[in-house]
Amino acid sequence: MDTGLLHLHNLLRWVIIILLLISIFKAYSGWQKKRAFTDGDRRVWLFTMISAHITLLLGLYQWLWGRFGMLKTELPEGESVMQNKFYRFFWVEHPTFMILAIIFITLGYRMSKKPLSDELKFKRAFWLFIVALLMILVAVPWPFREGIARPLFPGM
Repeated sequence: MDTGLLHLHNLLRWVIIILLLISIFKAYSGWQKKRAFTDGDRRVWLFTMISAHITLLLGLYQWLWGRFGMLKTELPEGESVMQNKFYRFFWVEHPTFMILAIIFITLGYRMSKKPLSDELKFKRAFWLFIVALLMILVAVPWPFREGIARPLFPGM
């Protein structure tokens, strides 16, 4: 079960990245072209937020009870979390950055509900989504990151 949930968590990263890129494009084009905010814009932002929250729930399970979860794993004798690159990344850095990114995605979606001008909605959402994307790209265990690497498409 842990392996399947980890693979689903990793697969959903691609869903979030794709939806986030679409959300950024829609926000930027709406802002620059000064177009009206539509239900289609709101739906894309909503699906981006939903996929991020589902991934968060899977990630929280992995963080606490997964193969290397905090409640299931003991650190090597004489080491602290911050001394061990692997545990520091997966117990501190990755969850912190991802939770912050999901907060920014949620705030971006909330722009669709605010009684603001359409241009301001698009502009604020654009910057919130950009920050979220940068945080996600920094905190993903890409295959080229030594000691913490994960495959691009696990299980395939």
